[in-house]
Amino acid sequence: MKPDDTPSDLFAQMEGAVAFRLFADQDEPTFTVSEQIATRIGDRILDGTLQPGARVGEQELAKEFAVSRGPIRDALRILEREGLITLLPRRGAVVTELNANELRELLEIRAGLFEIVVRKLAAAPSPELLTLLWAGMARLQSLAEVEGAGGEYAETTYRLLILCARQSNNQRLRKMLTALSLQTLRYSKLGLASVTRRRQSVRLWQEATEAMTQRDVERAVALARQRIEESGEEAIQMLQTHLPSGADT
Repeated sequence: MKPDDTPSDLFAQMEGAVAFRLFADQDEPTFTVSEQIATRIGDRILDGTLQPGARVGEQELAKEFAVSRGPIRDALRILEREGLITLLPRRGAVVTELNANELRELLEIRAGLFEIVVRKLAAAPSPELLTLLWAGMARLQSLAEVEGAGGEYAETTYRLLILCARQSNNQRLRKMLTALSLQTLRYSKLGLASVTRRRQSVRLWQEATEAMTQRDVERAVALARQRIEESGEEAIQMLQTHLPSGADT
């Protein structure tokens, strides 16, 4: 069951542990100039300031950040590697479009990787992990009922997932899952936009945490996969609804 002595500021501490979305696989990242710029641009993409298909101009960025084009090009290559922008011949950099087929592929891989994490953690959950998860559940519960809080809710689940991956003691698994989670974050914000969808999501998070507390590995795995698949399907339906007729989905 949920512990009664969960510190009220624990979730704030948890959020601070994943301060940077673009380099969340690093505990204490030390950024180069290009990485700092990539982080700033990446935040604009993830929070929707730069919309899918928007041009990301080298010259404008070089002027804004008061650097030469070299660091800007390096920053754009980092963002391309992370799936946030696409570098096109003669067009330069544009924000990557959201695509239902891509989302299906990402979710299939992400669900499989997170299953490995859940199996490792549920077999022998640490008190620290369980306390952290319950603190996260309290935050999710408060966001689930707030209109327009889909983005913040998705950011919270992103941080929870990364912190779980850190507990897995598998560096390669952690890096792979962190990268995939970043690529799916914009989709997650779509899939968790409605209060109804968030209520179901937080219920599944809570039941999975209960299962982990009881070391019920198979139930924890099934609930985690159900949560990912249901949110993904909601995002796919929203993408297909808003795509022009005949567009590639």
